[in-house]
Amino acid sequence: MPDLASLVDRFGTGLILAVGGALIGALFGFLAFRSRFCLRAAVIEFWHAKFGEKLSVWLLAFSTAVVLVQALVALGWLDVSGARQLANRGSLSGSLIGGLLFGAGMIMTRGCASRLLVLSAGGNLRALLSGLVFAVTAQAALSGALAPLRLTLSGLWTVEGGAARDLLAVMGITPWAGLALGFLWLAVAIGFGRRVAYKPWMWLGAMGTGLSVALAWWFTYEVSQAGFDVVQVQGLTFSGPSAEWLMRVLSQPAPPIGFDFGLLPGVFAGAFLAAWRGGELKIEGFSNGRSMARYICGAIAMGFGSMLAGGCAVGAGMTGGAIFSLTAWLALLGMWVGGGLMEKLIGEPVHTTHATSQKAPMVVQVAP
Repeated sequence: MPDLASLVDRFGTGLILAVGGALIGALFGFLAFRSRFCLRAAVIEFWHAKFGEKLSVWLLAFSTAVVLVQALVALGWLDVSGARQLANRGSLSGSLIGGLLFGAGMIMTRGCASRLLVLSAGGNLRALLSGLVFAVTAQAALSGALAPLRLTLSGLWTVEGGAARDLLAVMGITPWAGLALGFLWLAVAIGFGRRVAYKPWMWLGAMGTGLSVALAWWFTYEVSQAGFDVVQVQGLTFSGPSAEWLMRVLSQPAPPIGFDFGLLPGVFAGAFLAAWRGGELKIEGFSNGRSMARYICGAIAMGFGSMLAGGCAVGAGMTGGAIFSLTAWLALLGMWVGGGLMEKLIGEPVHTTHATSQKAPMVVQVAP
């Protein structure tokens, strides 16, 4: 069986990255759909102090990503020092403001960027339209009409790349300590998970989603070491690839193919397969014009917020959080706070089902 270096030499770096992105994306899409992985739902449960299945799923996915990524780094199998979340100059103001905007937007659209793509694959037209608006706004913030505003807000408070942007370096601890912190988070996640009814897909899907994040980091690093081309070591993210696919459709010449090229189609295909196998394929639309306006406004807030924060709930939150990027953790904090404030403002419905026994746990169901 040919090794990765042989495959890169034969087919080219771009194609190998695209195929890997598609496969990892398919795994993420399938498991995220089956586990109902969603930061927005976790935020709602948290702010209502109802620590149920949705919060457990997110915590399991996040902690699994941290444990696996830090283990790879500690063992010398992954080097993330050149990742943009650590190496480049970052914006603390952009991370916080962008995180707040993204968090508010995901409540309005009832899903973050990755969740919108996953739901679209199951026939949710609300998510499909919101995802398109998200992509347009992200591109406008990257290099279009909203770019000057993004640059102004980003320049208010910046941090140098390197050690100053690495939380582990700032705290003066090693990746082994980062791994220990990851296991601590995992223990908390398991504790929350055991409070709710045991569901195999909750555990398998959530931890598999975290595995997808680690696989993306490991795979792109391995490709960067297998050939002579300069390859950006990266994890999963959805804001940049969404903007890239928009420009790929609307303008020529198209950007060169790479990991992001395969990621979005892979996620869509994986989620579609999960919806089909689970008998959950169905067309869903807007109930009224007011609902549609809310989704559009939320998608705009998410698109601009993601570019300002340096990534979406997965790109900045999980991918950047797993390598302990200071700006990623600040953006993630902003998303939880912004989501909580918007939920309180618009009153996102939370349906609570009481158990028949006093000792049975309370199950909180958040509308998808």
